[in-house]
Amino acid sequence: MPSDAQHLPVLYESALALLEVCAGGWYIDATCGLGGHSHGILERSAPGGRLLMIDRDPQALAIAEERLAGYANRFESHCGSFSDMAVVAEESGYNQVDGILFDLGVSSLQLDEPQRGFSFLHDGPLDMRMNPTTGASAADLVNHAEESALADLIYLYGEERRARRVARAIVAARPLRSTAQLAEVVDRAVGFSGKIHPATRTFQALRIATNSELDELQRALPQTLRLLKPGGVLAVISFHSLEDRIVKQFMQRESQDCICPPELPVCRCDHHAMLTRLTRKPVIADEAEVAANPRARSAKLRAARRTEAAA
Repeated sequence: MPSDAQHLPVLYESALALLEVCAGGWYIDATCGLGGHSHGILERSAPGGRLLMIDRDPQALAIAEERLAGYANRFESHCGSFSDMAVVAEESGYNQVDGILFDLGVSSLQLDEPQRGFSFLHDGPLDMRMNPTTGASAADLVNHAEESALADLIYLYGEERRARRVARAIVAARPLRSTAQLAEVVDRAVGFSGKIHPATRTFQALRIATNSELDELQRALPQTLRLLKPGGVLAVISFHSLEDRIVKQFMQRESQDCICPPELPVCRCDHHAMLTRLTRKPVIADEAEVAANPRARSAKLRAARRTEAAA
């Protein structure tokens, strides 16, 4: 495992084992972050293995490229969204690969740098963009969205039961420019109860909305079916129930020969199973990993193998 103490890849051994990384294999790390899992893939696929690294965060990608400089002749990197993965992969020659890995959520770099605005633990600008050079920030969303729209996204993406109360408080406190300001407003609206900070769910919701994370995932997963060669493995690490539900439902649907509604007496979908699930239940971190890396506590890993069916 990489020795960088500042970056502990979540479910590192489990993910690489399920991917069955082998010498000479071709792989895609669709969310390379700081390159933790990418390092393992390149190391275990030596001497002839190849890797395509994709990430929306140019800062994280630059760090990963520097960390993996010793493997420079065996990987390509692309700064962009994994929802464009098929186009990027096919242009780079990665159109029949042995494995694809998604490590969803935010990286330690994003969480720990106040200027990125992802965490309420550090005061910084209310940004939250995976790529801070493009698109609208969380501040734009917080300060300009209708109260009802704010309430809906906080409820749907943050699973916050008091979403309407939070949205009302945010609108009343506008303009909000920093993570500390927003956290204080949510804290006053919700009050502390339970084990998590009262702003946790609201920050999660705003981050997901700012980066269109669930839409991006739903667009990306079907692309894996045409990029994986028969026998290739798709592995996905998710960090909250919304992501995990999308991944679970995708793998369930694509592991069935028929996806017609149950009321139809005869199959009319002409669908063929393109995946065989390798994990009926998600793989989670053991106590030792959680102790070493608390961010692993909520991680869930699911994997499936590509069948022979035509895409």
